[in-house]
Amino acid sequence: MPLHVIVVDRRSDFPWPAPNRFVTTAKDFVSEGARRLPASARVVNLCGDLGYLSLGYYASLLAEARGHKVIPSVEVVLDLHWKRLLRIALPEANELVRRTFQAPPDAAAPIRATIFFGIPDDGRLTVAARRIFELFRCPLLSVDLKYKNGWTIESIEPISIRDVPADQSPLFAEAFDRYTRTSWRKQKTAVPARWSIAILHDPKEKLPPSSPKALERFVRAGAQLGCDVELITRADYDRLLEFDALFIRETTALDNHTYRFAKKAESEGMPVIDDPRSILTCTNKIYLAELLQAHEVPCPRTLILDRRRIGRIERELGFPAVIKIPDGSFSRGVFKAADAAQLAAIAEQMFKDTDLIIAQEYMETPFDWRVGVLDRKPLYVCQYFMARDHWQIVKHGTAGEEPEAGSCRTLAIDAAPPKVIDIATRAASLIGPGLYGVDLKQTERGVFVVEINDNPNIDTGIEDAVLRDDLYRAVMGELVRRLEQRMRPGKYRAPPFSPVPSENAASHAADGGVDSDASRPASPAASPGTPSAARRSTRSESHAAGEAIPNAGNN
Repeated sequence: MPLHVIVVDRRSDFPWPAPNRFVTTAKDFVSEGARRLPASARVVNLCGDLGYLSLGYYASLLAEARGHKVIPSVEVVLDLHWKRLLRIALPEANELVRRTFQAPPDAAAPIRATIFFGIPDDGRLTVAARRIFELFRCPLLSVDLKYKNGWTIESIEPISIRDVPADQSPLFAEAFDRYTRTSWRKQKTAVPARWSIAILHDPKEKLPPSSPKALERFVRAGAQLGCDVELITRADYDRLLEFDALFIRETTALDNHTYRFAKKAESEGMPVIDDPRSILTCTNKIYLAELLQAHEVPCPRTLILDRRRIGRIERELGFPAVIKIPDGSFSRGVFKAADAAQLAAIAEQMFKDTDLIIAQEYMETPFDWRVGVLDRKPLYVCQYFMARDHWQIVKHGTAGEEPEAGSCRTLAIDAAPPKVIDIATRAASLIGPGLYGVDLKQTERGVFVVEINDNPNIDTGIEDAVLRDDLYRAVMGELVRRLEQRMRPGKYRAPPFSPVPSENAASHAADGGVDSDASRPASPAASPGTPSAARRSTRSESHAAGEAIPNAGNN
């Protein structure tokens, strides 16, 4: 658990000790002595005066200069002082208050509420308080509301911890515990973790990029690297800034919360995998096609067409041809047209949703290569075989039938053809230094890139069959490397500091390994080394994920 440094006017202002909390005064914090704090420490500024050039102001200013995450930030302190943020954020906050705050309109006197780290002392303000805290990011806020054709916010002001009434101290302590995810009541001593990493996942997702067992291994790998790793969901958006880095392990899309999480993390300077640019570029097949062609990366012959130019497919590619919608994923938007009639029917359906479609030459191969690339270096390599008597990795059954998948084989990097590894790495490097899964076809003509995925599968017994736990450590280690790199340029990096005895934060789980021939769950017919059909369809084109009829492809 990260060390939390609580800055107050007097040490007696914060009577809630805990092993991972260090209470100091503002005077001491701004002095040389405070520089002994680790760079990963998080600072909670509870000073009574946050005015410009006050000690409270300098506490936040120097915390940022030393590379610490601090609440409130200097920007928030200034915005609150000069009312800049209030003018911008008040309309949104007022709209939320009007919709959710229930109080009798005949109440003549204004209502004053106090918000502790997003938790209000007035339960009627619960929904609005979370958003107000997200907008203002100040530990203690006083909110005045008045009824004017509906309840509206008159003012929002930061307050001192000494202004908290005694009967509200338990609520403040609870809110602080929840914000720091610790409890002062626990007596177990521990060395604070260096970093805190959030893994965004959806427990209800049917086709996640990593299974629960794989997520457990990511958490364990992070702990072995000295990190506190927590699984979060879309409901934790307002808690995102409590973490140092973000790792997205649910299927990404531009039109859902995953992209918003990535954008928010990036805007706050947090290392994030998948980053917004990777999501943006990898989810659009037109962009990828142009990018690969511009850099002379071999890929199937590709045409980008509008409705008027469909005839080029038969003339230039012939049949069968693979037809794709630009932002298709899973089994949506990828079809094989066997002839002109099927092409016309498929195109008619696609042009209802998009102005442009993609057509590619069909390449028949017994398997697809999948190369995992991390930070422009190969990480793992697999062969995903086609389903029996089918042109795809996954053969989708009719309604009520289980899909059928081909088997998987994982190889050591040096056991794969060097050209496959080289082309995959070169293609992924065009996107960025993130984590990618590159799908390739290998024929007598050479090796061709079919797809670059920003959110590749990493599962126990499949992608980790060779590296095992080292695979998870490599990914989490990349986030740690970025965190450490972020602290170096132009930022003070302090020597180790611990206000508590040096004792390991938690015992590491025994490294029991995973059977290399394990299979993904979900398909009763899946054999060892065979992923469930549904899972394998998540992020591999294999030229497709639909049948050659316009309304096919929906599971």
